[in-house]
Amino acid sequence: VERLQQKTDIIFIDFHAEATSEKVALAQMLDGRVSAVVGTHTHVQTADERILKGGTAFLCDGGFTGPHDSIIGREVAPIVRRFLTSTPQKFEVASKDVLLQGALIDIDSQTGRAKSISRISRPLAGGQGS
Repeated sequence: VERLQQKTDIIFIDFHAEATSEKVALAQMLDGRVSAVVGTHTHVQTADERILKGGTAFLCDGGFTGPHDSIIGREVAPIVRRFLTSTPQKFEVASKDVLLQGALIDIDSQTGRAKSISRISRPLAGGQGS
């Protein structure tokens, strides 16, 4: 962070971690030193977006851009079969209910502090069933 602060006032952290406690802890540790911390990995968008006391935007998980009528972007049936039979299956990419998920963060370019954060979850045109 110290090296980046020498080059820019805006620092965005994408923290790929499983545990929500790890994501919250990192955001609290970096509050006021970075513009935003947004977690990834679980593929489930959380509803805990906020601006921390020091001006860092935080969202525990930005979610998943892709087909939501799926299991992490793959067709449902082969994955269920794999769980039930423990036999290899071909996992085709799903195509229904495609959503764009993430966050829109407004950052003050002079201070690097976040002014607002809003979750985004929007259907994408072209995805079957969207």
